[in-house]
Amino acid sequence: MKTIRDILAIDDEPVIRQVIARICGGEGLSVDTVDSGAAGLERLARCSYRLALCDIMMENLDGFQFLEQAAIRDRRVPVVMVTGYSTVENAVRSLRCGAIDFIAKPFTADELLAVVRRGLSYGRLMDAADAAGAPPFVTNCPTRYHRLGQMSWAAVEPAGSVLIGVNDIFVKTIGVVRSVVLSPAGSELVQGRVCAVIVAADAMTHGVMCPLSGRIIDVNAGAMADSNCNYGVEDGRAAGG
Repeated sequence: MKTIRDILAIDDEPVIRQVIARICGGEGLSVDTVDSGAAGLERLARCSYRLALCDIMMENLDGFQFLEQAAIRDRRVPVVMVTGYSTVENAVRSLRCGAIDFIAKPFTADELLAVVRRGLSYGRLMDAADAAGAPPFVTNCPTRYHRLGQMSWAAVEPAGSVLIGVNDIFVKTIGVVRSVVLSPAGSELVQGRVCAVIVAADAMTHGVMCPLSGRIIDVNAGAMADSNCNYGVEDGRAAGG
């Protein structure tokens, strides 16, 4: 039977591995660190992890290749991608390839802990769903929609505007929500970058990545009261045309 550990940190930078081990270890979490994707896969063969944090830009086996192989070897381990190359493309690709979240270097202790807590909560939700024999993820959004991983969604309205919102599973990983901070009308949105911030009951903040680019034309004021974040947004191509 495999040993169960909390976190596997994969990064070719020693200082990043040390930071993750120190911050997460300070929260009472068990942390194993390795310097390559190949070493990470070897760890998965020996141990079961509740969460993996993996750098994207590594030699030989990069983060996306690790993500693909990890899904084959241990489909249950949630993976958060970590990179200093914080391009929008990497953020979007990470979520579309199966990562549950994305964090850019350099990051603060609070940013890391927020991602880690969501990741561990995600794993618990998966386990609970399996135990109940129920589908693990229910996304409360329109029938016709575009989803950015397990984080946000967008749905085109008949008039050409687009509604965007937060996936149920993302909110569930946060727990009790204290408040929601929305970008104001007129703001420009960029796919893969933060478009709203959810503040949890423990005061931890959680950024929501936008599923598309465009400009906010209206804000659902009720979202800040009921935590159901919805915007009215112009489609990026329509606005440009």
